[in-house]
Amino acid sequence: QVQLVESGGGLVQPGGSLRLSCAISQIIFGIKRMAWYRQAPGKERELVAGIITGISTIYADSLKGRFTISRDNVKNTLYLQMNSLKPDDTAVYYCNIATGAMNYWGKGALVTVSS
Repeated sequence: QVQLVESGGGLVQPGGSLRLSCAISQIIFGIKRMAWYRQAPGKERELVAGIITGISTIYADSLKGRFTISRDNVKNTLYLQMNSLKPDDTAVYYCNIATGAMNYWGKGALVTVSS
């Protein structure tokens, strides 16, 4: 059974940085999308960044230039580098992998941006 485990969340001051990791428990074939989503309190889950068919990357317009998504195929891990963090970035961040038939989710990592 595929498991996605996020790590790297925590409390950070405004302007700080964090790197989230998503460890993938096994090789997954037929990946269409690897992505990070987030859900802030009282809001719907939204796409943060994604790698589409292993090649192109997409970002939420409001996050371009501050967040970077990447993958390490050797470590089978997905990353999200977050810079210049703002209080509005406070949310639970979820790792997501989608194939043609399956949609896998991690349990989330809490990121709190506060002074």
